[in-house]
Amino acid sequence: MTTLTGARALLKALELEGVEVIFGIPGGASMPIYDPLVDESPIRHILCRHEQGAGHAAEGYAWATGRPGVCMATSGPGGTNLVTPLADAKMDSVPIVAITGQVPTPVVGNDAFQEADITGITMPITKHNFLVKDPAEIVRTVREAFHIATTGRPGPVLIDLPKDVLLAETEWSWPERVSLPGYRPTTKGNQRQVVEAVKMILASERPVLYVGGGVIKANASEELYRLATLGRLPVVTTLMARGAFPDSHELCLGMPGMHGSYTAVTAMQRADLLVALGARFDDRVTGKLAAFAPHARVIHVDIDPAEIGKNRAADVPIVGDCRDVIAKMVAELERRQGEAGPPDRSAWLAQLREWQQRFPFRYDQRPDGPLKPQYAVERLRALADDDTIVVAGVGQHQMYASQFWRFEKPRHWINSGGLGTMGFAVPAALGAKVGRPDARVVAIDGDGCFQMTAQELATSTTEKIPFVCAILNNGYLGMVRQWQELFFDQRYSGVYLDPNVPDYVKLAEAYGAVGIRVERPDEVDAAIEKAYSITDRSVVIDFRIDPSEGVFPMVPAGASNDDIILGPEAIRPTSDPEEAPIA
Repeated sequence: MTTLTGARALLKALELEGVEVIFGIPGGASMPIYDPLVDESPIRHILCRHEQGAGHAAEGYAWATGRPGVCMATSGPGGTNLVTPLADAKMDSVPIVAITGQVPTPVVGNDAFQEADITGITMPITKHNFLVKDPAEIVRTVREAFHIATTGRPGPVLIDLPKDVLLAETEWSWPERVSLPGYRPTTKGNQRQVVEAVKMILASERPVLYVGGGVIKANASEELYRLATLGRLPVVTTLMARGAFPDSHELCLGMPGMHGSYTAVTAMQRADLLVALGARFDDRVTGKLAAFAPHARVIHVDIDPAEIGKNRAADVPIVGDCRDVIAKMVAELERRQGEAGPPDRSAWLAQLREWQQRFPFRYDQRPDGPLKPQYAVERLRALADDDTIVVAGVGQHQMYASQFWRFEKPRHWINSGGLGTMGFAVPAALGAKVGRPDARVVAIDGDGCFQMTAQELATSTTEKIPFVCAILNNGYLGMVRQWQELFFDQRYSGVYLDPNVPDYVKLAEAYGAVGIRVERPDEVDAAIEKAYSITDRSVVIDFRIDPSEGVFPMVPAGASNDDIILGPEAIRPTSDPEEAPIA
């Protein structure tokens, strides 16, 4: 038997789990882990500038690769600084493993220096967490943590390791199997339920595939494409599912929800069948729940049984992995349709096309007028290739990115959806670039979000992890300002940031990046081309955009999706979607 310290056993276990990189910051309680990283482990450690940045970087890595991201922090404030990324990962089903040092076991509970009950603090925001008190349990715990994080509905797992446990000697033993009797996620969909679902699809006249992030988590995009094209079924992709189905396809209606396209929102309201695939009927999609899709029957597929029936009752509930269930649906649909093909839904598809033509996303960019954020995003996309990964923070810029970036592939859109975490973009872009060094990574950020985690540009420079950060700088916390404009009588409170503080070009240069400022529409293309041509360091583009521009369409919070506002003029196409004929 080989004897080694708990810290060395931890690193060896991580290596066997396939971990190649850890994002973190050391401290007193985690120092025993860092010592063997010097020359005894092939794992790359990326020194971030804040633990929150390390956590979001691990998320970005996981989003881009499909593999679990790993972050590490010391005890006390190191662990509490991971709370936000852990909560973010829990809401968005992102597989990460967080490792925290802890004060020595004899003083746990004694308010020792830099002590915090991190397992107690993170219990509601992790899929599971562990406090390891015996060095002999470290390896088994690592195996269980990665198994839990990556199976069933993915999510964050935290391992808390007291310093004395890391320093103590233990015998090395690698468990070939993970035995968790109380944890057995259902991955295979029930065939009888699949048959009922397909019957319902064939009987529907106005079906919509309501696609959520679970399709991407399950790597089920190919199966989704087959289902949609086989059945001629229109598709909406939520904020978490952008890229699960190509935007260029005629059946793609784009994003639904509060700032979704009129066609996607109204199609769901008018549908007689919603096929929810890895979606959770989030309030940002449904609007006023009682008024959501009032005429629709519901097929709900999700790997998490707790999501089915939580917000909307399902006529056909199917618990299982989206890839397995959709593949079964394809096979059954193919068998039942036969050579006759799908039912005639030409009237429904024609109505959807007519809405798309009448009510596209729109904005007014005048050559001599202020720079519109939508134009900046459109040009960023036009000058990029389909392999470019785009990462967004949270707010108006996030919505512009989702609306005006055309997505053709899964795992090329990374953002904070459920928790809505400002400051997500810069570190998540860094993590995505580590996971996909071959791809260009573009972070589309707001000036409010950027200032929360801009220090990770230092990590980008010192670790040679280049990406492009495009700041849509309107000098405001834009989404809050928009709500104050619309719903608080233009009483702007606590939202002005000053577009000149800091000077983003000088700040970028101070961090070793390249800074570019754009103030007019005719400067946009040259700035983007220059940014995309630089590959040896990060680039920050300060787009000085129109501060008065809002995000539309918009469904006011708590309102019915029928009350969608198309633009600042607050004109809706009809007062009731029933007034719009199907064909």
